[in-house]
Parts: sequence; structure tokens; C-alpha cells
Amino acid sequence: MPLREMRTGARARFARIEGLGAYRPRRTVTNDEICERIDSDDEWIRARSGIVTRGHASAKETLVEMGASAARAAVADAGLVPADIDCVIVTTLSSLRNTPSVSAEIAHELGLRAGAFDVGAACAGFNYALTIARDLVRGGSAGRVLVVSVERLSDLTDFEDRTTAFLFADGAGAVVVGPSATPGIGAVVWGSEGSKSEAIRQHTRWDALRDPDALARPGFRFPALSMVGQDVYRWATSAMVTVAGQAMAEAGVAADDLAAFVPHQANLRITETLVRALGLPRSVVVARDIVTQGNTGSASIPLAMEALRADGAVSPGDLALIMGYGAGLVHAAQVVAIP
Repeated sequence: MPLREMRTGARARFARIEGLGAYRPRRTVTNDEICERIDSDDEWIRARSGIVTRGHASAKETLVEMGASAARAAVADAGLVPADIDCVIVTTLSSLRNTPSVSAEIAHELGLRAGAFDVGAACAGFNYALTIARDLVRGGSAGRVLVVSVERLSDLTDFEDRTTAFLFADGAGAVVVGPSATPGIGAVVWGSEGSKSEAIRQHTRWDALRDPDALARPGFRFPALSMVGQDVYRWATSAMVTVAGQAMAEAGVAADDLAAFVPHQANLRITETLVRALGLPRSVVVARDIVTQGNTGSASIPLAMEALRADGAVSPGDLALIMGYGAGLVHAAQVVAIP
């Protein structure tokens, strides 16, 4: 068959978020509990990060279980059933095994045999996967795509490391992306700065655990996350201001057109600095989910969006600037319509 006659599938002119769901662990961990293992106190943690509590998953609250729960909520919120989903994309940086993919297992939990793959873009993962989902729908490769961002960062936390023990948390957020007659997901502005990759990393490579004597060696550390906090703060509060402005320009909107600003919930100090630098008007609601949920990695943006909507702070159709950034260092931002 000549190439000009090949069928390429239906195309949707635009795409939008049709449904939104979340899962938060049942166990709440206070700063006082964290401080039982580090030389710190509640006041210091609040001042440094803004965090008051965070959720830590139990052994039964696995990546698959939390992700599937958020996914079911998103599908129901869209007024759909799992069979309507053609592809499942999962973002996570906290899976402790490379295969099988978390996406395939979540698809199975939902009774699907849909296309499924994982995306590794650290705390910018949700934006990356949302962009891929939008393009799959617009290109005709999928009618509807389920994006699930799920983390168990407590598995990768060194609870004796004073610089990170209080930061990381667990949870899942999910969205359904489908066709739309009007734009619902703006163009992405993304990038990476590999020269700064050491700012957020794991202490130790996984292959070090193959050595049976490794754990007994003085100074050996489990492959937990480490961070050069000041480097990340300086990068995020400078580079991300430009990225946010570019994302709004790509979408053709101004700050006054936004109803909400939903950045990755990395640190409340970073968020407040970005708000001031961007000059956002008081009418723009700012997501501060980190105060009660901690840093939930790639899941933090959909979790924060869901919290704003549940509180009535935003309504369907409102425009939100969402922005992720993290290990790599990678970043991504875009404007979306709240489902």
C-alpha cells in the first residue's frame, strides 16, 4: 500500500484533563516523630520547609495499591469506566525494582490490557507524562490516557539525615486525559541541567548491595535520597521564574488569567519565593499542600490540584499554572484547565 494511503488513526484537535483522583496514606507523621531520630525540632522544620505533617504509607499501601486507588477515583471523576482507557502512564522515582513496570501492574489492577509504560522524570514526572498523554490523544494513538503519579519516598529516606529526613512523603495522584473541542492542556516548557545532577541523588548505587559485606562496612549508606538544599533552592527560585513566564506565554495567558498556581510541593520557602518573583495577583490561589502532605515527588502536583478543588478553591474550567522540577535536574511547566 502506498504511504499516502496508510491509515494513521483519528486525531483530536485538542486534549484536556477529564478527571482527577488522589490517594493519601492513612498514617500521618508529625515533626515531633521525625525529630526522635534527628537533632532538630518542630520549629526548625517548619521554618526550613513549611512542613507540619506528612503521610507515610504502610507495607500494604504499595505503589500499585495507592496508584490504582487514585486511578479509579480519576476515572470515576471523569464519568468513565476503566474499559474506556487506552493507555496507562505511571510516573515514579521510588519503585525499588526496574521490572515489571508499575504501569502494567496498575493496568492489571484496573482490569485493563491497555498500553502501559513508566516515565522517569523525577519530581517533574507528572508534567512530562501529561504532555505525552496530550500528544497521544491529539495524535490518535489513544482515545483516553490515564496518568498516575505515585511515590513511596519514605522507602528512600534516610531518617537519620537531618537535611532530608523531614522532607519526603508518600501518596498518589491521577488524571484522565481525553479529547476536547477547546484547548485544555497548554504547550509544555521543559528542559534539563545535567551539570547540576549531583544536587539531588542517591547516596549509593543499587549494585553496591550485591556485596554481602557492604552493610557491615563503616560509613556504608543505603541508597537513600540526598540533597544539596541550598543549590536546589537557588536553582529553583531563579530558573523556574523564567520557565513559568515562558509557559504562560506559550499558552497565551497572563498571570491575571490564572485561578491557581500549582508548583511541585518541594519546599514552602521555594513556593513563596516563586510567588513573589512572579508577581502573582492575590486572586491566584497558591497550592501549599506540602504543609500537611510533605514532598510527595511526582505525585505532588495532582495531589495539590485535587486538594484545591476539594476545598472549593478552584472550579472546573479554571486555569492553573502547574510546574514540576527535581532530580536531573529536570523541569517542566504548562497551563491546564481544572477538570
